[in-house]
Amino acid sequence: MKQKLKFRHELKFLINRHQYFVIRQRLKGLAQHDEHAGQSGEYHIRSLYFDDIDNSALHEKLGGVHGRRKYRIRIYNGRDNLIHFEKKIKQGDYIAKVKEPLTREMYDEIMAGRIETLRVPDKPLLMELYHEMKDRLLAPKVIVDYVREPFVCRNGNVRITFDKELRTGLSAVDVFDANLRAIPAIDDNLIILEVKYDEYIPEYLRAALQLEGLRQQSASKYVICRKYSKTNAWEDY
Repeated sequence: MKQKLKFRHELKFLINRHQYFVIRQRLKGLAQHDEHAGQSGEYHIRSLYFDDIDNSALHEKLGGVHGRRKYRIRIYNGRDNLIHFEKKIKQGDYIAKVKEPLTREMYDEIMAGRIETLRVPDKPLLMELYHEMKDRLLAPKVIVDYVREPFVCRNGNVRITFDKELRTGLSAVDVFDANLRAIPAIDDNLIILEVKYDEYIPEYLRAALQLEGLRQQSASKYVICRKYSKTNAWEDY
């Protein structure tokens, strides 16, 4: 059964540590830490991004194409009890996401190139991925690794995340590699602030975030991390 797309607004900003501490302090009492974050208020995310033989996702992002998509496998806190294959769809400042769970066995099959494991007729996303891998040679490209601190606010269904310690796995593509040596992809003083919402941001949250004083940026983690694995001179992004 095909999943219904729900598009939301997405705003991204690159902020420094000082701005992070100020905004985070303002959010206390206005928004709550995501329940999945646990006592620390944070969790670790590792994503493996895929692209086709033409690097379409990369070039569409760099070219500012209005409508584009990205595929990734995502895990949390280094564990294999929750693995998702996700498709992120972007239309300007609007985003939607569909995902399907994977077992560890399915993940291992995909990484071994045995894509028949994705041929599940009643799972449209998995079937789409199967055809993308077979026809467009969709393949693993880069690991994106970071720590996320999420806040949520029911009014407006707002989700605010601070993504810290962004790292790239360079040419490594196994998200479960215990010996993976990810390297910093941006200055450790920089943090990616993302704000997602349905129709509006409550005025008190907007004031706390002071969005008008921040410069909106694309801040694509995929593009930032891909630049460390470029192999051609024209890939100077």
